[in-house]
Amino acid sequence: MGAAPEGLDRVALAPRATAARRLVRIGAGAVVVALAAQFAVPVPFSPVPMTLQPLAVLAVGGLLGASEGLLALVTYLALGALGLPVFAGGSGGAIHLIGPTGGYLLAFPVAAAVVGALAPRRAGLLRILGACAAGMLVIHAGGVAQLALLGGDPALAFRVGFLPFFTGDLLKVGLAAAAILGLRPLARPAN
Repeated sequence: MGAAPEGLDRVALAPRATAARRLVRIGAGAVVVALAAQFAVPVPFSPVPMTLQPLAVLAVGGLLGASEGLLALVTYLALGALGLPVFAGGSGGAIHLIGPTGGYLLAFPVAAAVVGALAPRRAGLLRILGACAAGMLVIHAGGVAQLALLGGDPALAFRVGFLPFFTGDLLKVGLAAAAILGLRPLARPAN
């Protein structure tokens, strides 16, 4: 048996290296959201704390793209459901997915995918801002819907699950867009 032609070994290793890089990006995205969750501030008259999670979700989706962003957030949710302290304030457990914050959490993978799909690598500022705004709407739609289901009052769910967060989340949309623009050359290969 002869040796493999020169360069063939590099070609054979390329898919493994690509898969390893994808796993690292997905894992890093989950860690970024978990770290952002630790910055939690209680909101008066709301069962939902204010965190940096939405900012991280939008940035992860925009930086990793739709599929890797979705997988990063599914990984994050799986880790939290298994009891790791990755949810707001260092909490964990599947109970969080069916409680007052569950709608927001369950919307995270969809929001990341939406931002990743709407903000391709070469998108400009306005398109990225629009993608981040769409992702934030997905997060709030999920959160308010679950609060309405749990409390039976959609108007109250809107008042406690959306209104207190509106101004801060506008800022998070802008910060996420800035992060995407600034970091995307490092985050994923050119499309």
